[in-house]
Amino acid sequence: MSSISRVRGHASRTAAGPPASQRTQPFATKPELASRMIGRFLDAEHRVDWVTGDEVHGGNPRLRTVLEEHGVGFVLAVASSAGVITGAGKFRADAPAAKVPKHAWQKLSAEAGAKGHRFYDWAVIDLANSGPNHHQLLIRRNRTTGERASYHCSSPAPAPLATLVHVAGSRGRVEETFQSEKGLAGLDEHQVRRFTSWSRWDTLAMRAHAFLAVTRAAEHARHPPPDGLVPLTCNEIQRLFTALVEPAPDAVRRLRWSLWRRRHQARSRISHYHRQAADQT
Repeated sequence: MSSISRVRGHASRTAAGPPASQRTQPFATKPELASRMIGRFLDAEHRVDWVTGDEVHGGNPRLRTVLEEHGVGFVLAVASSAGVITGAGKFRADAPAAKVPKHAWQKLSAEAGAKGHRFYDWAVIDLANSGPNHHQLLIRRNRTTGERASYHCSSPAPAPLATLVHVAGSRGRVEETFQSEKGLAGLDEHQVRRFTSWSRWDTLAMRAHAFLAVTRAAEHARHPPPDGLVPLTCNEIQRLFTALVEPAPDAVRRLRWSLWRRRHQARSRISHYHRQAADQT
């Protein structure tokens, strides 16, 4: 590459990159970014009882220390090869599951998904405490395949199994939110080449999704759905908003179609729940 090409390439990258005031920020890993964000959130006198995350965050000792220092409990997924210390010594995270007695496993739901409750077998093992918090190893077992997952848990006081399972399952809502932002608000559809335009696009997409989420929550609080209809979802609100904002001669037909779709979804949900309950017995 010639010197002229290098200069032009550097100029293009500089023009497309972030503003000069933000170029001095050093590279940071996901756990480091999470530590900063959580620290700022708590320093602003907000309060949260639990934090959950995937294996990338669960394998970072610094993030766990930050949460403990702020008195925040966590349920963080850890790799099967991660080391955990129990009263019997140090083991891989996947080793204690083989020693859990049959009666110690409990069938619990890890939050309700689009197709109903997601039931797994769960067990919890106390870990050796190296600080003021109470540490536990949460183990999840798939009831069909037997596949296992492990979570490092910490809380100022011992937490019951149901609470740990609820926190672990709540991470699915974050993934669903990202998918919803992409599908309904175009979060991943920016076709831009500069930092400023990309930042503006993502901000607008997240604000659009926030509008749908707030509208859904307000509608659920003020007008519970009648029997035979599923509650309004972000997807349905987007369809209705489009039908009512855009001048369309068939707006009434679209509203009727929305009611039919929600009624059909309610019947499908009831049928699925009955079949799921029969499979779980």
